[in-house]
This record gives sequence, C-alpha cells and structure tokens, in this order.
Amino acid sequence: MPLYTVETTYHLPVYRQRSYRAASPEEACRLAVDDDGWEEAKEDVETSGETHVTGLWKGRDAACSGPEIAIPDEFDETVQRRAELFDILVAIVREPARPMGLSHHEFERWLPRALAVLARADAILRGPMSTPA
Repeated sequence: MPLYTVETTYHLPVYRQRSYRAASPEEACRLAVDDDGWEEAKEDVETSGETHVTGLWKGRDAACSGPEIAIPDEFDETVQRRAELFDILVAIVREPARPMGLSHHEFERWLPRALAVLARADAILRGPMSTPA
C-alpha cells in the first residue's frame, strides 16, 4: 500500500477589540480594518476553522520535495470551495439568462454543465468527508 505525506491546516481566528472615534459605523469599521496595530491580539481557539488538506505528496516525509498530488475537492476548505463554486455558478446561470435565449443546441450544451455544477454544489453543502446522497 502506498505511503503519502499529507499537510493539513486550520485557520485560527485572531482578534482584537479596540475603540475608534468616528462619524459613522462605516468610518469606524474602515479605521479598524486599516489599523495595522495588533499588539494586544488574542487567539480564538474556540472558533477555529475546519481542518483541511493543503498539500499531498507520495512517499514518507515527502512534503515539498517532489511533485504535489492534486487534492480531491472534498478535502479543500469548505469556504474556499464555496467561493470557487460561486464564480462557476454565476457564469453558468448567466448563459440562459441572455436576452436572446438559448437555441436547442446551446441548451443541450448548457444543461449537462449546469447539472454537473449543481452536483458539485450539493457535495459542498453536504460537507467534508460525508457520504454521497
């Protein structure tokens, strides 16, 4: 049986609570986002993100020393998969929304792609490592 080196990670939220004098909530938010001072930052281990795969190589202790193997979609971070899928869905839904409509040929080309993207969306919504419906 082959041996694989798998790199996993999770995002650890780091936060700060700081007061800003501002004319509006939007200005206060802008000041906070633009503020580079993080001296009093705290880690929020209670709300860390899901563990996801960020690297995969064949062999023992092979991280970054050989060709990287493509990571199956279901092991990527869910928020990233949703973001990538959103772009695909927007593009594919726009196709039939054109004012002139779709010809039969265009529809025949569009429908399998739309169904494949929807299947991918369903897999993302089911969550990582769940069994298919």
